[in-house]
Amino acid sequence: MKKPLALVAFLFVGLLALPSLAQNVRREIQFPDVPGYQTLKCDLHMHTVFSDGGVWPPVRVQEAWRQGLDAIAITDHIEYQPHKDDLPTKHNRSYDLAAGAARQANLLFPKGAEITRDTPPGHFNALFLKDQADLDTPEFLDAIKRANAQEAFVFWNHQGWKGSEKGKWLDLHTTMFENKWFQGMEVANGDEYYPDAHRWCLEKNLTMLGNTDIHDPDLLEQNLHAKHRTMTLVFVKERSLAGLKEALLAGRTVVWYKDQLIGRKEWLDPLFRACVRVDAPHLRAKDAVWVMIRNVGEVDIQLQRSGKVGPEKITLPARSTSLVKVGTSKPTEPLELAYTATNWLVAPGAGLPVTLALAGTR
Repeated sequence: MKKPLALVAFLFVGLLALPSLAQNVRREIQFPDVPGYQTLKCDLHMHTVFSDGGVWPPVRVQEAWRQGLDAIAITDHIEYQPHKDDLPTKHNRSYDLAAGAARQANLLFPKGAEITRDTPPGHFNALFLKDQADLDTPEFLDAIKRANAQEAFVFWNHQGWKGSEKGKWLDLHTTMFENKWFQGMEVANGDEYYPDAHRWCLEKNLTMLGNTDIHDPDLLEQNLHAKHRTMTLVFVKERSLAGLKEALLAGRTVVWYKDQLIGRKEWLDPLFRACVRVDAPHLRAKDAVWVMIRNVGEVDIQLQRSGKVGPEKITLPARSTSLVKVGTSKPTEPLELAYTATNWLVAPGAGLPVTLALAGTR
């Protein structure tokens, strides 16, 4: 929870509406689909002036559309309303104001809210709500139960934002987990990564998420490898709110955080294979072959050799083709190059094992 902007600042941003979406340019985010699923780019944690954010709700839609997102959620705080002297507390209002713009922009837009209590136990987002106002109740667990009664997808936000001691797993979290009252955790929030949350998601089969938690206006025009918003890649069977919810509950996610992708091997592996295209070697000498390797995704891939064949290190820049020389005494034979994608994290500090297969001449 960040400091709100001054009243004058957010009114200025709200009044100076961006041009209509018809006049804007959308910069697509290039992550390929994986077999059997569509890849959606999602930011499911953001704020507006209806809690402690600095923009009018439809501006969040315009920002997301311009930057190439497929799904967003405005999750204004239930309990924290610092602008209530200027804007009445209406928990459903931010969604109502932005929903039409989201439909026009073809963005999936589940209704959401942030249950904001002291840390510990922490803040929790609830998505796919029917009525945010129903969560406005004094007792923390009562609010969580009410979200679940609405069949919401609930996740623990920024677990380590106040340090590992305040972000530790408590008996209360065990009670919530055992009753299936929350289903996921943010392993990344804005510029922060939480290895404890990453480990707990792996151990407890919780869905991994990464979001901006954005409060201020977002002036970013395009998401690139070097500078992008933190987001969740969600692998859906169909592009719909029902499809998004089903995928989140099933845990089919990968987090894009800084220059890293974070997730289970089960989903990082097919995404890697969809991003990396290895041509047949176009030149063969007695002691080497030359091959083109394409990376069609948005993340530079850092490869460290784990086998005996191939360069010790390879960097495959995003949206680029690399020419790679591979030394071998058998240039006509098929080759398998064993590497670790060190910035594709299957666990804290552990990269994704991968194989690059080079075709032979027969």
